[in-house]
Parts: sequence; structure tokens; C-alpha cells
Amino acid sequence: MSTDSIIRLYHGSIFRVESPLTHIGRQELDFGPGFYMTKNRQQAVDWSKTKAGRKFGAKAILNVYEFDSDNFITSGAYRTLIFNSYNLEWLDFIAQSRKGQKPWMSYDYIEGGVANDSVITTVDAYVDGLINADQAMGKLINERLRNQICILNQEIIEKYLYFVESIELSD
Repeated sequence: MSTDSIIRLYHGSIFRVESPLTHIGRQELDFGPGFYMTKNRQQAVDWSKTKAGRKFGAKAILNVYEFDSDNFITSGAYRTLIFNSYNLEWLDFIAQSRKGQKPWMSYDYIEGGVANDSVITTVDAYVDGLINADQAMGKLINERLRNQICILNQEIIEKYLYFVESIELSD
């Protein structure tokens, strides 16, 4: 494993997750039932604190991983999809997921923006047909992309993702 190809990834939770599993999440999530992480440490910290706040007595846990991105990419063995912005392709993908059409079934690894609190109203209005694509994109164009990575293939986790540590966060 070359250190040049290592990316630090984070998973906010209320559990220590040393051995992540794919295909156990809900199917209506943005990128389907996979293991979700982010490159943004603070985003994962905030999410873990949100989750802990919803469950009495739970502790916020930040799980830290290293991902061998170069070897993953150069292997060419996996179907990947990367959205570099909130664009029409991303919007349609999220809309299809929310409608139960499972567009993620064709992929092993998906990276892109989170349909979080700042964009969900726009996404929902588009999914419900209350606004068209141009109107939705007009609202999303100035949104800062909040990164999420979803691994849908367990083999990727086993070959390229390495657990580093779990950190219990203070309130």
C-alpha cells in the first residue's frame, strides 16, 4: 500500500465500526444500501453527534479509516460513479433512489453530494413534480457540496479500506 494513494475517510456513528458491512442500510438512501463515509471529518463528527442526540444515552463515535484509492482506481475491477457537483445527473440519480428505482444497483462505489438539510427541500420538490429540473438546478447551483462515499461492494472494503481508530466524542 503506497502512502501517496491513501485517503483518510470518516464514518459518524454511535458504534465502533471496525469491520464495515455493505447492503445492510436502507434502500431509499441517496446511493442505496452501502457503507457511507466522507472525506470531511467535521461533517462526520456533526453526523455522529446528531445520531447520538436522537438516542438516549448513546455516545457519538467517529470511526476513522484509510482508503487505498490509487490501487482501487487502477484495479479497474469496479463500477464507479462520481458526482463532482450538485448537477442534473446527481439530482436525477437521487430522485430515482427516492422513488425506489434503485439506480445504484449498477455500481460498486458511488461518491457525490449529500442530500442534506440544505438541499433536501429542493430535491423533494423536484421528486414531487412541484419544480422542474431548471428550477431545481437554479436552487442547487450555489450549494457547497457535502461529500459522501458509499461502498456497495463488500470486496472493496476488504481489499482497500483499513480501520484506523474509533474516537468517542465529547458533547
